Amino acid sequence: MKITCALSDFDFSGTPSDLDIVLFGNSGIPTRGSVGVALKHAIMQEKVSPAARAWDLLSLALAVVSSDFAGHRERSPDGWTREFDLTVSVVDAPFWNANAAVLQQFLAYLSTDRWTLRFIEGGILPQPTRKPEHPTEDCIVLLSGGLDSYIGTVDLAAQGKKPLAVSQMVRGDGDKQITFAAKIGGGLRHFQANHNAVVPDPENPPSQRARSIIFIAYGVFIATTLARYHAGEEVTLYICENGFIALNPPLTGGRLGSLSTRTTHPVVLSLLQKVLDAAGLRVRIVNPYRFKTKGEMLHECLDQALLASYAWSTTSCGRFKHFGYKHCGRCVPCLVRRAAFHSWNGRDDTNYVYGNLAIDNEEHAGFDDVRSALIAIAERKEAGTARWLGSTLSSGLVADKPLLASTVERGLAEIESLMLALGVR
Repeated sequence: MKITCALSDFDFSGTPSDLDIVLFGNSGIPTRGSVGVALKHAIMQEKVSPAARAWDLLSLALAVVSSDFAGHRERSPDGWTREFDLTVSVVDAPFWNANAAVLQQFLAYLSTDRWTLRFIEGGILPQPTRKPEHPTEDCIVLLSGGLDSYIGTVDLAAQGKKPLAVSQMVRGDGDKQITFAAKIGGGLRHFQANHNAVVPDPENPPSQRARSIIFIAYGVFIATTLARYHAGEEVTLYICENGFIALNPPLTGGRLGSLSTRTTHPVVLSLLQKVLDAAGLRVRIVNPYRFKTKGEMLHECLDQALLASYAWSTTSCGRFKHFGYKHCGRCVPCLVRRAAFHSWNGRDDTNYVYGNLAIDNEEHAGFDDVRSALIAIAERKEAGTARWLGSTLSSGLVADKPLLASTVERGLAEIESLMLALGVR
């Protein structure tokens, strides 16, 4: 699928595509997409001064998210892998074209699609504010509304850090994000935005395999506005997720790892860090929980009282919107969540659509994710962790492989304990 993403004053007729998308503006015609309509205004309201290449990275992220919505997996030859030929207008086209290969590798691993990237001039770079604000926070944390990001933000504040919270506003989580930011650390400065991607004939339901790039791009963007960044220092961007979900091991040979997120997979973060370093963006991405299970994150949270107050109101489900903004209770993220709460104190006040997984039918005990988890537990015991993981840790971009393998073992053990407690066989 050939897609061109540029500002509203761009002459799209000069680059024939299957789909044209207007960046940071309205499309004007039904056959053209748009993304970031309100984003520029939200940024300008902050009166900050981001780095020029942070604007370019944000433009790329918006283009990728829009493409992800527009691409239909069922129309691809194998029913899954899509092919995107994406042209994006940026300020520094020569730099991004020179680094297109690593970006393509990053996106391919993130979304399991094939990407060809081209960059053209004409990107956005607003006039700087006369007296820009330079926030005094010492780091950035992504605050999604999920349990892991909530724990991570609580821990940072408890450690004496002063994080600026950044959120991608999603229906069902927006109010939670605001509440969490207000309650943690006596109240955190909070940047909350929405990409507002709209494309004609979107995939339904959308795969959104590449959606996390916009969340990370927000974090990098805001990191470059901090006072310490403008003083020439490096800023840490914390992306908090338990090591089991971060690795996203395929539970069985018939499942793709991309059925769940790859946002914080070591390969993804390593490739993105390579791009940031090449761009001269002094932002260091860190997942402090890459060697922790979700249960261990709960046990070791530094403010147990604050954790207990809001843990069950967080969101983990992969089908949260589909089930009317309720946790399904049977997808892999829900199983990991339930297992973590079971490990923590045996109590789980989350309202699950499919609560009793011991019911012997296809919607409960026979559901694919539930059966796959049971198979994974048995196969790992029989074959050993290394053989069961297969190529999950094979990349040279993955460091500390024994520690990661141990994290997966403990994560599966938490799920096994939950299954036994629920009576799932």
